[in-house]
This record gives sequence, C-alpha cells and structure tokens, in this order.
Amino acid sequence: MNFELTKRQFNKIKLYQSLFWGLMVIFRLPMAQPLPQPTLQNTAIESNFLGRKVTVEIVLPPNYHENVTRYPVLFLNDGQDLERLHFVEKYGQFVAQNPTKAFVVVAIHADSNRMQEYGVAATPDYKNRGALAGQYTRFMVEELVPWARKKYRLSTDAAQNFVAGFSLGGLSAFDLAWHNDGLFGKVGAFSGSFWWRKKAYEDGYDDHNDRIVQVAVRQTTTKPALKIWLQTGTDDEKDDRNHNGIIDSIEDTLDLIAELEKKGFGWNKDLKYLEVPHGQHNPETWGRAMPDFFTWLFQH
Repeated sequence: MNFELTKRQFNKIKLYQSLFWGLMVIFRLPMAQPLPQPTLQNTAIESNFLGRKVTVEIVLPPNYHENVTRYPVLFLNDGQDLERLHFVEKYGQFVAQNPTKAFVVVAIHADSNRMQEYGVAATPDYKNRGALAGQYTRFMVEELVPWARKKYRLSTDAAQNFVAGFSLGGLSAFDLAWHNDGLFGKVGAFSGSFWWRKKAYEDGYDDHNDRIVQVAVRQTTTKPALKIWLQTGTDDEKDDRNHNGIIDSIEDTLDLIAELEKKGFGWNKDLKYLEVPHGQHNPETWGRAMPDFFTWLFQH
C-alpha cells in the first residue's frame, strides 16, 4: 500500500514536471540580447586657425553602416572627458531605446590651450583668457563642420545640428551657437562659465555691466533662431560674491536666463533649465544630466 501510494505520488510529480516544462516552452520569453554597440572612431584634423592637430572622437550609432540616412549631429567640446562622463554608455542606452532618434557625435578634444581657445570670441576676459576663442570659432565653422559633413552622413539642417560643452566649454558652445544660429539650432551648456567677466572684483566689477555673455545677449538686436538647454548643480561651487545665499554659478545662469527671456525665449519652448540637486562641477554630475539633455534634443 505504501509502495503504491509512493508510486502514485512519483507519477504525479513527473506529470507536473512535464506540464511545467511544456508551459515554459510555450510561454518562455526571449533571452535578453546585448544592446547593439556604438562605433567609436578616433582621428585628428589639422587646423590652420589653431595651428595644431585637433583630436576628434566620432561616435556613430550602431546601424550607421546599414543605411543611407543623414543623421543629426552633436558637436561636443571637451571630448577628452567622454570616459568620465560615461558618455558612450549613456548614448548607447538612449539610441537603443529611441532608434528613430539616433545621431552622430563629434567630440573635440581640448589641449593645454583650453583656457585660451574656449571663451567668448569677441571679448577675452579680464585676464586675457579666451584670446584664441575667435580662432576656435573659425576652426569649428570653417574647418571642423565642413570636414565632418564631407566624411560622415550628417544633416545640413541647422535644426539637426547641435553643440554643447562643459564649464568653459559650455561658455564656448553658447557663444558659438549664439552667433551662428544658421549652423547650429540647439545648444547645451553644462555648468557654463557664465561668470566670464571683463573686470576684476577689486577693479570695480559690476554684475550688470561686466559679465560678458549677459551683456552680449542684452545687446543683441535680433533673437537668434536657437533652442537653449542650461544646467547647474547645487554644489557647483561655494562662492557667493554678493552674499545673497545663491552660489555664483546658479546666479550667473539664472541672470543669463533673465536676459534670454527679455529676448523672447520661453520656458520649455526654446529654453530649458536643469538644476541637479547636490550636483558638482565635474564630469560625473554632467554625465548624470546627459540623458535629460539627449531627450531634450529631440523634444521640439
């Protein structure tokens, strides 16, 4: 009796096992596949305006070689920081989730002349930093963009040509786009150096008259056809020059936004501001903000 009962139980177990594995075959989900990977190409372009070879890193979407599409393109200052930004990983995730929004990245490496090449083309700061910003602008407009368009399948529509940068590179990107809206339709500045000034504090500095970018925007008579994305972190710095409880990087950015609003830029229309809680002035914070920037690029 005990043997018959045990055998019956055994047969039931075997039956349940068969049913279980049968259902698994019918309803099993496909195994997760690894995401297609972007292609990276490292090259250099000889610049007559800068008098040096400029290292450029190209990031191509996974399907770039499989079709003949002309892609939107992001020109990115401080391309030497891609690794610290975890840029390729975040880019790959975005493109995998949004295959119809794939784009090409042209990441420009800065060198030891960064403090001279980045800045505002028309006006060096009070220490004469940014003295080569005019040459950098000409490099971008007259050398790099034509080279990239000839070598890669890039859209020539300004609305699909973007430029961005970090800190001083963000200031450079903003200035470049502001004066070349026929070439770049969108610009992003991560912790942009909008403190850039023409007078030292001890020489009678004044917020309203001496911050170079804010004055340039104020004096512009025609609103550029641009969309602008700006980011700061609440821990970007500790400085608070007027002791009003707002750190300088946030105040300088908000004051720039106020000038932009006077020119007709509208919140969440052609102007976006992202403030990262506890965000610091470093590539790790900027990398955290990158998915928001990618999404914004294709929202409007």
